[in-house]
Amino acid sequence: MNDTLSSAQIQAGEIVLPCTELDATLRFFTDSLGFRIDAVFPADAPAVANISGYGLRVRLQVGADGALGALRLTCREPDSVAAGERILDAPNGTRIELVSAESPMVLPPQQQSFVVHRVDDDADWGVGRAGMLYRDLIPDRQGGRFIASHIRIPDGGPVPDYVHFHKIRWQMIYCYKGWVRLVYQDQGEPFVMRAGDCVLQPPEIRHRVLECSPGLEVVEIGSPAEHMTCVDHDLELPTAVVDPHRDFGGQRFVHHVAAAAQWRPWRLPGFEARDLGIADATSGLAGVQVARAAHATQMPPPVAHDGEFMFLFVLQGELSLHTGAHGTQRLTAGDACVIPAGLPYAVASAVKNAELLDVTFPPDRP
Repeated sequence: MNDTLSSAQIQAGEIVLPCTELDATLRFFTDSLGFRIDAVFPADAPAVANISGYGLRVRLQVGADGALGALRLTCREPDSVAAGERILDAPNGTRIELVSAESPMVLPPQQQSFVVHRVDDDADWGVGRAGMLYRDLIPDRQGGRFIASHIRIPDGGPVPDYVHFHKIRWQMIYCYKGWVRLVYQDQGEPFVMRAGDCVLQPPEIRHRVLECSPGLEVVEIGSPAEHMTCVDHDLELPTAVVDPHRDFGGQRFVHHVAAAAQWRPWRLPGFEARDLGIADATSGLAGVQVARAAHATQMPPPVAHDGEFMFLFVLQGELSLHTGAHGTQRLTAGDACVIPAGLPYAVASAVKNAELLDVTFPPDRP
């Protein structure tokens, strides 16, 4: 082994145990053996769980190589080790993996594409973190740069969540149906988010879902698509400090209340929109608006954008989306689309009050 890696560089170790069903394996270790959950990812289809107990750190990983597992050592400077020596084999067959003590967020390069995903495309919803049901709205994930999930909790009442945070670039949650009670770090007492409301979750802000109405549905959008959800075992929420202007990774927490919003003309004729305040809170990284048809509209001349990302989710009613390359698409409630930069598009509505959620990187400012 290269002598540039000393024992002083090793921060901690964890045992990697392969499994075929993460949920059942995780329940065994937590319920039967008393281990605690430290991290789970990805949230929509968990494949890795870090747990700890009895002086051990264990990484449960779906499909991990090796029937007996491996020993994973987190180090200060794994790059100082020759590439061929970052995976070692002990004489007894145990695999030793040397990885960075820090798990940086990885933002994949842009791979923009045109996507139309309809609510009828998903007969089955996948089970994600804390028993929530997930529907993937952008199956190609734009090369892993973005994820959009339609999430629902069929049964109301307490949610089996815990204080946690996400290592992420950007993330928002829009309440589509029902209500949910949440609590956030340094943002005061728990509050209820109702249909039409939205929160911006800045990077690594601690939070917890407490309870919800039966049939709760939210739309959650984040970047990058794969990110780590980590448990904070020590912080209690709500915190004693209340600081609504606190900076979290260059962003501020936002709780947009639909009932108090003002409507103004949108970028497309015949529509009006309410701005959710996310452009200012992210210093111009992203913008979110809810647009609705002020009256029935004809198809306007096409326009195009030159941004990183444009996502539309139909909240109610029916819309027509026209692109020269893909013809005219009829979109109804629950349908979603992504429009890549440079693709001319137009949106029209045959009825008043058809409504959609509009997410753009960078913001579409009036």
